[in-house]
Amino acid sequence: MTHLLARPLWFLECLFAAGALTSLIACSGVEEPTTGRYRATLALPGGEAPFGFELARHEDGHVIYLVNGAERTEVRNVHIEKGELRATFPAYENRLRARIHKDALRGDVTLIKAGGKEQVIPFEAKLSDAPHFFSEPASEYANVRGRWALVLTSDDGEATQAVALFEQNQDRVTGTVMTPTGDHRYLEGQVYGNELKLSTFAGGLVYLYDLRVMGTAILQGEYWQGLAWHEKVAGQRNEQATLEGAEHVTTLKSQDAPFTFTFPDADGTPVSLSDERFRGKIVVVTIGGSWCPNCHDEAKFLVPFYRDYRNKGVEIIGLMFERHGDFDKAAAAVRTYQNDLGVEFPLLVAGVAENDDASKKLPALSGVYGYPTTILIDKQGKIRNVHTGFSGPATGKHYEEHIAEFTAEVDELLAERAVE
Repeated sequence: MTHLLARPLWFLECLFAAGALTSLIACSGVEEPTTGRYRATLALPGGEAPFGFELARHEDGHVIYLVNGAERTEVRNVHIEKGELRATFPAYENRLRARIHKDALRGDVTLIKAGGKEQVIPFEAKLSDAPHFFSEPASEYANVRGRWALVLTSDDGEATQAVALFEQNQDRVTGTVMTPTGDHRYLEGQVYGNELKLSTFAGGLVYLYDLRVMGTAILQGEYWQGLAWHEKVAGQRNEQATLEGAEHVTTLKSQDAPFTFTFPDADGTPVSLSDERFRGKIVVVTIGGSWCPNCHDEAKFLVPFYRDYRNKGVEIIGLMFERHGDFDKAAAAVRTYQNDLGVEFPLLVAGVAENDDASKKLPALSGVYGYPTTILIDKQGKIRNVHTGFSGPATGKHYEEHIAEFTAEVDELLAERAVE
């Protein structure tokens, strides 16, 4: 047997390098992550934003479940290689990258923002059944159950009306915050004494609320969305609180000006509202983007709705305003959105979600004030209703009422006779 000292110097250098690499892997990571439930957090300027994170292994690979209150989001685009876990969240461009440790994952989540800029947020997940925020159970906690009228004030002083809906089971709180352009989806958190913290992340936007309960009927605090957006929160308990009159109303600038458009689909083929397939039909035009969580909620309703109604004379067109000005990048985001959500109606690459581009591209409208904006057109091509925002399933009865009203309106328009 040849002694090590008799080996060439290059062999010893390689051997020691290999040993160092093995030691590094042993100390800093492992090849396979531990399956189970983790307490995951994203580090925002206001602190940790926790959310449920479950990792499971199926026959065809690993699957992640993002858990926020009653919502459970399945992530199947998961790859594990060389001690690193990578995942892309369904119907988004947003992605996760994390090194695998024995009982933990550490890395970052990248969110695609306006202009294609990347917002990179530190991520950590530890194998644990620990509560969302406070490790010790509260001996006393405020009652926040019910409905609250809120005012959200941005750092530049712009105020927005909102309504908070909270359910409470001892110190655990779930619910959402409704705004004129959509809801903040499934929030989950805890109340400890008079301190209320809530957060959510399901692959799109991440929210963190840090509030104080003053007496029995006042809320004060702030919230963060990602790394850059922050607003102060002031509210009062009000079981009659509504958003009626709070939203900007999109209308036609002139009743004499026709509403029309032509944009390419993801393959570059022009599609126009005046095309033969839409003539004499009820047409739903939804203005959104793959980056928009409320647009995801609307799409998850419209996909089965379209399957039920397209043979009755209903068509849907999605006008997608994406994060990218480059057509190929925008088209790739639209294809992912379309495939992951099973969208069978046309989605058109209409523009970018910044600088009022949607309002400029649709000059017949008084303006586009939020995503999604949904336009209902009758058989004669006349706009009959426009709705800004979408109350998703996190809003409970508001979602059910919206769906019922929308379906009833479509049924009424279908019953009308078309003008020859």
